[in-house]
Amino acid sequence: MKIKKILAVIMAVTMLFGVFATASSAAGEGALPLSAGIEKLREQFIYGAGPETDGITIDYRYFSPVKDDDDGKYPLVIWLHGLGDGEYEGKQVDNSEIAYWTSADFQSRFTGSEGAYILAARVPEDKGVFWGPAAVYPLRAAVDEFIALNKDSVDISRIYIGGYSMGGMMTLRMCVAYPDMFAAAFPICPAWIPTEEDIALCADIPMWLTSGVLDPLVSYRNSVEPTWEKIVKTNNNPEDCRFSTLEMVTYATGLPTASSHHAWFAVNYDMFNTKGGDYQYMSTVNGVGEKVKLEYPNGMIYWLSQHTSDFDGSVATDSGNIDPEGPVDMGIDLGSILANIVAIIKDIFLKMLSMLGF
Repeated sequence: MKIKKILAVIMAVTMLFGVFATASSAAGEGALPLSAGIEKLREQFIYGAGPETDGITIDYRYFSPVKDDDDGKYPLVIWLHGLGDGEYEGKQVDNSEIAYWTSADFQSRFTGSEGAYILAARVPEDKGVFWGPAAVYPLRAAVDEFIALNKDSVDISRIYIGGYSMGGMMTLRMCVAYPDMFAAAFPICPAWIPTEEDIALCADIPMWLTSGVLDPLVSYRNSVEPTWEKIVKTNNNPEDCRFSTLEMVTYATGLPTASSHHAWFAVNYDMFNTKGGDYQYMSTVNGVGEKVKLEYPNGMIYWLSQHTSDFDGSVATDSGNIDPEGPVDMGIDLGSILANIVAIIKDIFLKMLSMLGF
C-alpha cells in the first residue's frame, strides 16, 4: 500500500513538472531546439484574438521570445495563411511549418535580438470571412492591440509581414494600406495582381517574393513575375529586394510537395535544406538583376533582420490606402488558370526537347 502511495506521489510530481515545463516553454522561457520536431514546436504557440472591428474578429496564435526579467526588444513577424487554412482556430499553424521559426536554432538568426515574436493570424473562414479588403482594418486592429499588450518588448521599428497564396495577397494589401508600418515583407505566390500604383505606395518596403515556376494556381508568368517587375520598377532600394523561384517545389528534406503551389515550405525552413545547403531547385536574384547566393545560415530571417522602419506606433483608425468595400480580386480565374496550364505544358515540352538534344 505504501509503495502505491509513493508511486502516486512520484507520478503527481512528474505530471506537475511536465505541465510547468510546457507552460514555461510556451511563455518564452527558452525556445525548443529544432530537433524537437514540428509538432512540439507548434505547441509553443499561444492563443490570442484582436477586437471585433467592422464585424470581424481576427484571432491568432503567437510565439513569445520574452523570458523572465527580460527587458529586451524583439521584432514582430506577422504570418498570414492561405485559403482553407482559416477553417478552424489553430489551422494556420497546423497546416504550415512556420513553427520552425520558433525553434532556438531559427530564433538565434534574428540578428540584433536573437529572437522574435511570431504571430500567425487567422481570418475566420468558418464564418464566411476571407482575406481581402474588408479584413485589412480588422487585421491591423488585432496587430495594434497585440503591440499595445506587449509594448515593453515589441520593437515597432522591426515589424515584418509575410504569407502565402491568399496570405501573400493580404501581405501586399497590408503593405499598400499601411506602408509606414512594415520594415520588410515576404509575399509567397501572392494571389493578387496589384497595379503599379499600388506597388508604388510600398516603395520604401524591401520585399522578398517567392514562387514556384510551375505553380498551377497563381501563375508565375502571368501574375507573380509581373508583380516582381513592378516592385523592381518602383522600389526605392531594388538591390535590397529578392525574388526566389523554384523550378520544382519540395520540402526542405528534398521530397516533392503535393503541389508546385506550395512554395512556402522553402520559406518555412529559411531558404535552406535540412542539411544547411542550397534549397533544392531554387535560384534567387535581387532587384538589379544580380544573382544572390545565400550563405548558411543567413537566409530570409537574416535578411529581415537587416531592415528597420520609422514606424512610430500610431494606431490605425481605418483601412488606410485600401477601400474596404473593394473587390477581393485574387487574380485567379479560369482564363489565368488555363493560360498557366498551357505555359506549364510548354515549359515541360521545351525541357524534354532539350533533354533529347533538339
